[in-house]
Amino acid sequence: MIKLIGIFLSLLLVFGWGTPVMAQSQPPITQEQLKQGDEWANQAFAATNQGDFATAETYWTKIIEQFPTNAGAWSNRGNSRVSQNKLQEAIADYNKAIELAPNVTDPYLNRGAALEGLGKWDDAIADYNHVLELDPKDAMAYNNRGNAKTGLGKWEDAIVDYKKSNEIAPNFAFARANYALALYETGQKEQAIREMRNIARKYSKFADVRAALTAAYWVNGEQGEAESNWVAAYGLDSRYKDIDWVKNIRRWPPSLVTALDKFLKIQ
Repeated sequence: MIKLIGIFLSLLLVFGWGTPVMAQSQPPITQEQLKQGDEWANQAFAATNQGDFATAETYWTKIIEQFPTNAGAWSNRGNSRVSQNKLQEAIADYNKAIELAPNVTDPYLNRGAALEGLGKWDDAIADYNHVLELDPKDAMAYNNRGNAKTGLGKWEDAIVDYKKSNEIAPNFAFARANYALALYETGQKEQAIREMRNIARKYSKFADVRAALTAAYWVNGEQGEAESNWVAAYGLDSRYKDIDWVKNIRRWPPSLVTALDKFLKIQ
């Protein structure tokens, strides 16, 4: 079954929907059409914020039908489709966005995320590499390339990418969390736990780190610390009780998945 990586890929609503790129044969766009396009785009973003991705897709489709050369609309519809696990259709949208705007980074970044959802790690890495050719300081590309490398079991290589992402964007919490989890997987457990604690201190409502601390403390025999962090983690995001979700969608490293599973079985 195709697994969706979900929020941890941090898919972007790319570069608005903007003024469409005009094809030579396309008739002039009227102010009324532009106003209607703005209204649809606002409704698409509102639906996205409410988690209604099917409705968002409908509005992006309306915009595409009216402005077929608008790369932003194609890419944003791709995002709404990824959020519904319609990965192949999303990739087709990103391909079109890239055709229309080959030097914009977001469609490559988001196509890479969709490719990860299909387990096509090398193809995803190729997209992230291209993003970094276009923008060597794209923190998201480094983070996502690290994610794809973990899919190949290249945890040490992933650490390098996560660290680079952190250097570029010190407040990018997920990159810091991914860095800590990768440290744990490579046996650097004390450093990993220290990093997790620092993240939890700064972002007290970060469920992912709270759940990771639960697992790490539990296997260390620190029952009180584990249970305290679990109360926080579960209260913030109950999905961490689903070990299949943690393993296949959040894609934690195997050592922490095993540790959390042991904790959950006791619960």
